[in-house]
Formats: sequence, structure tokens, C-alpha cells
Amino acid sequence: MIDVKQTLSESEERMEMAAMFLDEQLARIRAGRANVAILDGIRVNSYGSMVPLNQVANVSAPDARTIAIRPWDKKAIRDIEKAIMDSDVGITPENNGEVIRLGIPQPTEERRKELAKQCNKIGEKAKVEVRNVRGGVKDKLKKAIKDGLSEDNEKDAEAELQKIHDKYIKKIDDLLAAKHKEIMTV
Repeated sequence: MIDVKQTLSESEERMEMAAMFLDEQLARIRAGRANVAILDGIRVNSYGSMVPLNQVANVSAPDARTIAIRPWDKKAIRDIEKAIMDSDVGITPENNGEVIRLGIPQPTEERRKELAKQCNKIGEKAKVEVRNVRGGVKDKLKKAIKDGLSEDNEKDAEAELQKIHDKYIKKIDDLLAAKHKEIMTV
């Protein structure tokens, strides 16, 4: 027979993972202010292996419009610049031989709307994942009735599942609303 509490806790865990995934993805979308998280996906060729940028350099945001990258090995500047150019960040790096600077441009109104749409797409994927988890657990509960779970227990579990679902959909909506506000703020 199915363990209802464990099934519900596993479903909540999977919904939490979807919300965390969304949060990480939204952090990588640049909204006009310097945010070092936009460089998280960049890999640099260092001594023959591809490593994350933050393992070969100190990455910081000295002000709202600049990201500074100070490589620990001065010879790595070319490789870091190449990795940034090859990535989808869309900013041309400038270097003075010691520090690479990325000037974050103020996004246009059109670009802001594009970014908002991009956020909505990622948010919708997270919502779909939460709904899929709910659907899967509902099916499990329906099958469990045949295996001896009482209908009252199944209804209670379904109600609890719906509460968990609503909580994570709201969390996803809140994350999206915060990102939209950040994007649209000039």
C-alpha cells in the first residue's frame, strides 16, 4: 500500500526543485544592473580543461553598471575574454592588462519586454513541472484506492496535494513578479 505522507513530501520536494531551478535561471537574466550571476554559465579554457570562470578569476560588481573580473593568472586574460565573447552574455569585455571590465548597458524598452517574455517562458516551464508532479501523484492516489487506500484518505491526500501545488505556483508567480519589477525598473 502507498505511504501517503511520504508521497506528498516527495511531491513537495520535486515542486521545490522546480521553484529553485526557476530562481537560478532568473538570476542569470541580466536586468540592467550588474549581477555576477550572469557569468555563472561561462567556462574558461585553463591549462587544457574547461573550468567555471569563478575558479580562474575573482568576479565582482564594483558599481551598478560594471562587472570586474580579476584573473589570478595574468596569462588567462585572453582565454577569459574569448569565453565571454563566445557566451550568450552579449557584452564585449574591455581589459587593461590586469582587470577585465564588462560595462552593463541600460536595456531599451524593447529589450526589457523581450527579457520579460524570456522570464515568462522559464516560469511557465517551472509551472508545468509543478503541475506534472501534481498529476503524477493524483494518478498514484487513484491507483492506491484499488490497492486498499480508503477514498476518504485519498480525498484528504488530494486536498493536501492541491494546497502544496497552490503554494508553489504562488511562489513561482512571486519570483516572476520580482524579476519583472527588476527588469522594468529604469
